[in-house]
Order: sequence, then structure tokens, then C-alpha cells
Amino acid sequence: MSLCSSQTRMFADAVLAAYRGRRQMPPLTQAEPTFAVADGEKVGHEVARRRVAAGERIIGRKIGFTNRTIWAEYGVFSPIWGPVYDSTFHDVDGPAEAAIGHLVEPRIEPEIVLGFKAPVTADMDERAILGAVGWVAHGFEIVQSLYPGWVFQGADCQAAFGLHGALFCGPRTAVAGDAESWMAALTGFAITLFRNGERVDRGIAANVLDGPLSAVRHLAGVLAADPQATPIAAGEIITTGTVTRAFPIAPGESWSTEVEGLDVKPMSLSFV
Repeated sequence: MSLCSSQTRMFADAVLAAYRGRRQMPPLTQAEPTFAVADGEKVGHEVARRRVAAGERIIGRKIGFTNRTIWAEYGVFSPIWGPVYDSTFHDVDGPAEAAIGHLVEPRIEPEIVLGFKAPVTADMDERAILGAVGWVAHGFEIVQSLYPGWVFQGADCQAAFGLHGALFCGPRTAVAGDAESWMAALTGFAITLFRNGERVDRGIAANVLDGPLSAVRHLAGVLAADPQATPIAAGEIITTGTVTRAFPIAPGESWSTEVEGLDVKPMSLSFV
């Protein structure tokens, strides 16, 4: 289907009512079986416009489902994206606490976060994209599902702000010096994830569409094909997708990481 403006507004109403009510809703693809990714993009843009009108500010984007090892688990076989807002972004340095009671079925994702000092366009390759990166950090994205049981299609995710709930970004490491070393690090790192001190998973850079720079390259192409989207701009913060599987989280748990092969600090986050 191709949504008309009234349908777009109706679906945006439903998404925002669920989000603000801290409750779940049936997938949009269940209500309208022909609802496609392009329709989800329209709804997502309308939702973003309303959140900005209500006072939130978009500071970057998240890319989701870049980890091909989890596609079959969720039945989503291509990446999605959504805005990151000033209200959902948190800089942290060292162990921190986070409240998650406002999120529905939250899950944790260890990711690599990039800060851009120059724009990125769809014609740029990974090496050119690296030249636009000002800093790199490790972070936890907390994702949520407005759809019960994490059952949905990609179009549903796109409509519901890419499942984004919060982003906790660790200390930033400036990208400077030998480009070859950075290229190798950003395609060769590994992250091990722990819950309450016990190892639960380990992931490698290649899981994320072959590395964070490749994930950004993919996003740049998607944005160029979306008439309502804007290209990646200088100053944007982009989190590039979970390196491990995503895991449910609950108050009282502490989650941490170890990072190999990339000059970023590990993360440690406790939920309340």
C-alpha cells in the first residue's frame, strides 16, 4: 500500500499513544497486511515531527538489525533506522544507573557509536566515511518493542522509531592518526557482554554488516532513497547496531562489557 496523509496520521496517532501510554499495541502489519517499509518510513517521519513539535530535539540516528546473526530470530532480514533524541541520549563515564520503568519489554544492545565532524553522502565508501568521523565510543542502546512479544515485521519497527528507547554513550575517543589502523580496528574488534558478572554472549565487528562504517554506508544509501529523510550531517551521533544478540533486561540487573581490538572504554550499567 501507499499511505495517504490521513492514514499516516492515524498510524502515527496509534504509535504515539502506545509510546506515551507505556503500553503495547498490535503490529501495524496485522491491522493492514499490505503495510510496507516505505509506509513505515512515512509513519516514522510523522511520529518524529510530532516529537520534535513537543520539544524533543533529534541529535542523531540509530541503525537497527545490522547484526545479520539475529535476523532469523526476529524475522527481520534488513536493517532499520530511527532518530536519537536529546531526551533519549545519555553520556556516561564509568559505572552508571539507568531507570527503565518507562520502557516496554526493554532489551540491551552493546554497540559502537560514531560522532561525525563532516557530512556523509551515499556515494562515500568506508574509507571516506572514516574521514568524516570525529570520535568513536562504546555504548549501550536500550531498545523496546511496542509490539507484544517482540513479534513484528520490519515495517512495524520503522514506524515505531526503530525500536529506540535510550542510548547510553561511553567516553569518546578522537579518531586521529593512521587511517589504516582505524580501518582495521573498526572491522576487527570484539565485545563480550556480561549480566551480573556472568558472560552471556560475545560478538565481533563483522556481525554488524561487516563493521560500523559499513553500517553507516548502508544507512546513507537508505536515507538517499527516502524523499523525507535528510543526509547524515556534521554533528550527528549514530549508533551502528548491536554486536551481540539483544537480551531482556530488568531492574536489579547489572550489565557490563569487555572490548577487544578497539580503543574505547567498556560499559557498566545497572538498572533500577
